[in-house]
Amino acid sequence: MLDLTDVILTEGKSVHRDVELEMDRLSYRFGTFKIAEASPVSLTVENCGDRRLSLTGDVTVKIWIPCARCLKPVASELKIQFETETDLDKKDYIDGYNLDVDRLVHDEALLVWPERVLCREDCKGLCNTCGQNLNDGSCDCERTDLDSRMAKILDIFSNFKEV
Repeated sequence: MLDLTDVILTEGKSVHRDVELEMDRLSYRFGTFKIAEASPVSLTVENCGDRRLSLTGDVTVKIWIPCARCLKPVASELKIQFETETDLDKKDYIDGYNLDVDRLVHDEALLVWPERVLCREDCKGLCNTCGQNLNDGSCDCERTDLDSRMAKILDIFSNFKEV
């Protein structure tokens, strides 16, 4: 939490601070992700008048995200830059005269979330049958080159071979 008493009470007042994150993970509907490391949040808060604050800043956060193919945790760096205005009546990140920096970063991180994370470009993924990580070695399961999602279509064609 960052005390904003002076800024909130003085129109036109601006303050710059470097603030350490207190949270150790990011939690969303799609999962919880441990923060490996984070730089201090470089933050500027300005009272724009009319009960509005301008928040600008940046932070770099390294978090553990599972590989999209094999689920191995990958340290992924998020460079978060934000420039937003908030209304003191809405109180999105404001609690009394304090700014909840963790909540601000939590919400802004979602905007720069990577579309897909791979442990390496040639990741072989998991065996569809036994779940073996194929990067660590092969398994004894029967291999087919056909995508498992196409199995139903293969069944349809098999039924029509007799015609």
